[in-house]
Amino acid sequence: MPHWKIAAVQMDCAFADKSKNLETIRARMREAAANGAQLVIFPECALSGYCFESKEEAWPHAEPIPGPSTEAIARECVNLGIWVIVGMLETAGDHLYNACVLIRPAGIYPIYRKIHLPFLGVDRFTTPGDAPFAVHDIGGLRVGMNICYDGSFPESARCLMLLGADLIVLSTNWPTGAISTAKTLIPARALENHLYYAAVNRIGTERGFRFIGMSRILGCRGEFLAVSEDDQPTILYAEIDPETARNKHLVNIPGKYELHRTRDRRPALYGPIVTQAEWRVRGEPRKNDKGR
Repeated sequence: MPHWKIAAVQMDCAFADKSKNLETIRARMREAAANGAQLVIFPECALSGYCFESKEEAWPHAEPIPGPSTEAIARECVNLGIWVIVGMLETAGDHLYNACVLIRPAGIYPIYRKIHLPFLGVDRFTTPGDAPFAVHDIGGLRVGMNICYDGSFPESARCLMLLGADLIVLSTNWPTGAISTAKTLIPARALENHLYYAAVNRIGTERGFRFIGMSRILGCRGEFLAVSEDDQPTILYAEIDPETARNKHLVNIPGKYELHRTRDRRPALYGPIVTQAEWRVRGEPRKNDKGR
């Protein structure tokens, strides 16, 4: 099975300026393709920016999928012969979604809508995604998508692993409070699922929020394949081997020290993970308990 070269584009995003961001995205696509990348990944909300103060303010900077921006990126994909994952705001009916779209040279648009929404930025006004997790085969590489806060929930990555993902892409807008997430949580997601993990963050500032960069591509044992430790624009590159991610049987000492990341699971004991429990803090209901 051939290896894949992927690229993670750490970029600044012009707030509420899709045309400028689209120009930057297309330029970075060309640069990454010239360096041999086959899959090029961009941050969360790369087309629109993130720190909107209302749904009404964000709406003009969102668009349907497919739409003008995704079709322009798709044409670039055809010219370059590459795949792209890009974060954007999506409109669908009356709903506003924080979405990532996988754009193929053939013009197919699998969409992932952010499931876990923090009380932050535009996510205060978007609709939570409710579609099942999905893995997409892009010609020998199986890719799953998450967005930012999704990475803080181990179930998100575990579902994608069980669906056969070789690579999880986390497009993100990490602000200063997420340094520990970048340093410790993301390697754990790769390690515990024995797959590749690409966390692609933005840089720059919006309305008082500074975004930290610190993008990283992890190998299947949680090791750093490519890493940024600052908030400067860059493109990270790494070669990944899908076959390595698919072999969940880890033999350290044959017959004496072996692990199997799927066979050793005990799903029958994991019921509380998927049970809607009545959580209480100091005897008070959660805000979203709604009297249940």
